[in-house]
Amino acid sequence: MNPGDRIRVDDGGQTHEGIVLPSSSATSLVVKLDSGYNVGIDREDASVEVLESDVYDVEATETATTSTVEFDDDLPTVALISTGGTIASTVDYRTGAVTAQFDAEDVLRAVPDLAGRANYRGRVVANILSENMDPSVWQDLAAVVHEEIENGADGVVIMHGTDTMQYTASALSFMLDTPVPVVFTGSQRSADRPSSDNVMNAVCAVETAKSHAAEVMVAMHATPSDDRVALHRATRVRKNHTSRRDAFETVGAKPLGEVDYETGEISFSREYRERGAVDLDVAPDLATDVELVTFTPAMDLSILEEMAGKSGLVVEGTGLGHVNTDAIDVIESLVDDGTHVVMTSQCLEGRVCDRVYDTGRDLLDAGVIEGEDMLPGTALVKLMWAVANVENVSEAMGRPLAGEIQERSTPWR
Repeated sequence: MNPGDRIRVDDGGQTHEGIVLPSSSATSLVVKLDSGYNVGIDREDASVEVLESDVYDVEATETATTSTVEFDDDLPTVALISTGGTIASTVDYRTGAVTAQFDAEDVLRAVPDLAGRANYRGRVVANILSENMDPSVWQDLAAVVHEEIENGADGVVIMHGTDTMQYTASALSFMLDTPVPVVFTGSQRSADRPSSDNVMNAVCAVETAKSHAAEVMVAMHATPSDDRVALHRATRVRKNHTSRRDAFETVGAKPLGEVDYETGEISFSREYRERGAVDLDVAPDLATDVELVTFTPAMDLSILEEMAGKSGLVVEGTGLGHVNTDAIDVIESLVDDGTHVVMTSQCLEGRVCDRVYDTGRDLLDAGVIEGEDMLPGTALVKLMWAVANVENVSEAMGRPLAGEIQERSTPWR
């Protein structure tokens, strides 16, 4: 019995059938069940029957023939771009781990419901889990999206891991002027799990890429059920749960809209930029010496001092945008030395206002830029872009460029 074999195992009352996974323990047997879940069994109590040897053939899997998608003149063309992540992952039976190993064509095979909705062009920019994403990949991605639109794509769907999707989506919002929809999507659960959200999210993302909302958006489950996908403006979205399928939320407002999975109909609840409203352009330069620091009452101020020489710093302050009094002199020194310092808040909703308390007014006197109601991660990406692309960084950080700053912070629930 070896990893990859299909077995039937009786552990003294229960019978399981599935594929053997590698195990780090000589006393345990790990089996991938047909349901998609794994079960661990004590080998000493198990009676095992090998039903088929080497079911999982690595070599055959890696050399599988790619699918052919016929072109239909009556359908729009959607560029399907893969960067990796759970939506493009499966279990590697050599290790038992979930790995990113699908290219764009593999996704089309894995999600047959995409057939007939559009003509597809597949590109692979990266094949990584999103914790390995970095600004250089953002730049590569922006260039590829620009090229696909320039070559006639009517919309773009980007498959991305969920952990850092909000950062990449924000980056493209600032780097790219797009006349067509650019839709990020992913999945919280891999395709081999029965509760996977990859099919619904991919289908609804394609429907959105065919719509009239020419913005950078994130399309993910709106509820725990398989009924609706929410469309979030890329600069206002945040992943707020580690594992729920409806983990993504628009902060401080309703989502832009929703897609009904059954009908494919899209309903918008907020204003959006129309298809064709701007000319295609890309400004991919980024300053990589920009940091995000969260202030806490126990902070060692040497952390701030170590920011000396950086082009930019985003501080995630408390409440209306505060730090303790001792930190103000350090921040003022950074500003005097040429570091752009932007203040945001740890609060999930509301906006920074450093004119209410003495601490805030002192921060303004020190040269801090108010981040309005920008999410800290969005402010980080925007500052990276602004330092590299605009002359007046302070002015650019204080006004909305891609919907990242809302005119008013009002209750909406």
